[in-house]
Order: sequence, then C-alpha cells, then structure tokens
Amino acid sequence: MSVDIPKEMLAVTAYGPGDYRLEHKPSPRARAGEVIVKVKACGICGSDVHAFHGAVADWGDENTAPWMIAPVTPGHEFWGEVVELGEGAAEKYNLKIGDRTISEQIIPCWECLYCQEGLHHLCNVHNIYGFQSEVAEGAMAEYLRYPAGALVYKIPESLSLEEAAAIEPLACASHAVECGDISLKDTVVIAGAGPIGLFAIQAAALKNPYKLIVIDISEERLELAKKLGADITLNPQKVDVKKEVDAMTGGYGCDVFIEVTGNPIVVKTGLNILRKRGRFVEFSVFSGDTTVDWTVIGEKKELRIIGGHLSPKMYPVAIELLANKKVTVDGIVTHKFALEDFHAALEQAQNAKESIKVLIIP
Repeated sequence: MSVDIPKEMLAVTAYGPGDYRLEHKPSPRARAGEVIVKVKACGICGSDVHAFHGAVADWGDENTAPWMIAPVTPGHEFWGEVVELGEGAAEKYNLKIGDRTISEQIIPCWECLYCQEGLHHLCNVHNIYGFQSEVAEGAMAEYLRYPAGALVYKIPESLSLEEAAAIEPLACASHAVECGDISLKDTVVIAGAGPIGLFAIQAAALKNPYKLIVIDISEERLELAKKLGADITLNPQKVDVKKEVDAMTGGYGCDVFIEVTGNPIVVKTGLNILRKRGRFVEFSVFSGDTTVDWTVIGEKKELRIIGGHLSPKMYPVAIELLANKKVTVDGIVTHKFALEDFHAALEQAQNAKESIKVLIIP
C-alpha cells in the first residue's frame, strides 16, 4: 500500500564535523514490516548540535563516542504521515495511508539481554535514527523509513505540528522526572530551562511536589519556567543557589535534583545542594568531562545517583499529555526553518540566547 513517492528526495547528509550537505538521495521504499513516512517536522536536539561540532560522533577519532557514523542523514526528533506500508506493517501497527505517526528514537534489536529484560532503551546494539545509516537514516529529509523492529505510535489529529514535534523531547523529559521518583513532600530542583528542562518542569508540576525550583542563567527562560509551573526560579549568576535552597529547606537541601544542562559545573551544584540521601537524576549530553569530589556521594551524604536515558514507555504518555492539554509547547518552539535552510537552523539551535526549540520543516 502506498501513494506516489518520488524516486529522489532532498536530504541532509553528515560527512564529518561541520560538513553537512543538502543532497538528492534515493527515496526510501518499504520492505516487509516497514513504514515510509513523509516527514512533517524534525526538531534539532542538543545532541545534533554537539554532533555537528564533532563532540558526540565517531568521525574517525577513537576517543569519541561511536554514536554517529558518517555518512548519515541526521535527525531523531520527528513525526510524519504514512505514505507506504510494507507487507504486514498495516496489521502490526494498525496503520493506514495518511495516518500521522511517530517512532521512538531507538530501533531495538529485540535480541540482546536488555531488550529481553524489557529495557529496549538500553539495547546493546543501540541503533538510533540519524546516527547509523545502515539501520535507519534520520529525519532531516523529505521521507523517512521506519525499520521493521521500530516502535511506532499514532498521533491524534488534534495535535498541532508543533505539539507533534514535541513528543520526543517531552517523552525524554517525562522519563527524567519519573527517574526522580517525586513525591508530594519533595523539594525538587530542575537545572536547565532548555527544551528538556521546560518539559520536565511541566511533568514535575503534575507530580505536585512541595516546592519546584528551577535554575538557569537566562532571565527570559526563568520567566517562562514560572509560567509553566516553577514555584521559584534562581539565576546562579545573580544569587548563591546553595544559600537560597538551604534557606527554603531549613538548611537540609533539596530532595531531588534533575540535571538537564550538560554543563559540568552544574553537576557540582547539584551534589552541593542535595540533602543527605537525596536523589540526583542525570539526563544530559556532555561535551566534556566533569570532575567532582566523589566523597560527597557516599561518605558525606549517601546520595542516590540515577542516570536517565531516552524515553522508555513514555511516548504514549507524552502523546496523552499533549492531547489532554496538560502540557504546552507555547514559548518552547521558537523557530522553524525549511530543509534547504538547515545550516541556519543548526546555527539558530546553538544560539541558546535567542532560541529554545528549533524545527526543520521539509
């Protein structure tokens, strides 16, 4: 089942750091169990910006993480409209031509230990859209293939283009919040009011913690954080964060610290302001190492350090939150660019002072 698909499409190809080119490439066609979508929007993630600058990609440097293997079309935040269904795909996913869909950013192998244990987001093979071309190209293109092993969900017609594009980052943010195991009595600090942080604020607010504090150096983003559910905002360039948090907690510190900045300095802040037996959730992509006094984790505070990765079981949750208007994208999606202007889009996404979430619209 299919509609007319051109033999060639426009797509971005990453060849190396800073070497991204718009090219004509063969349009993907569906094999058994596969879905082809016309891409409606592709968000630019912080990891996309890092990869463009060579920080999280395997560009032939053995010291970097082997995430992106060039040449490949980047882009893992996306949604699209079904234009072709391979044999068995319609039945497997309950899809028809024209349906709006999204696929989880990881394509599990379904055979490794982690997949067998229900931890598909930790799949040992770890193929992600836009990082390994032999498995799944990314969505900075006019058309995209969902491989047979993908996790695919329908998107309600009620969601706007911007809301549908927010499903992936909202799912990730929701997982970060779930990792914090937030309760009604908790004082929660979220460090970073970027896209993930702003969605995490909304998800955390739904948990109704005793106090929700947000840290960022942008007054504009802190103002938006207040509108989205933060009780208190703190700018570390203007106030002593530890002193402020201690004053609000009787000198004990916060119960939960969620780090979504990717800034090594903020890791030290979190360890410093957490109470004893507090919970530190790390959900960031770092461009470099961080050094801390590891003693504070055990000897001094007996902290709980929880890593958060991707968005297991959170796509349906994110879709429902958006459909029920419990989470908004207002003020978060700030810029939209045509596919032909992808270089400008990447540059805009890097400029955190003037943008939050940037979308490419093929």
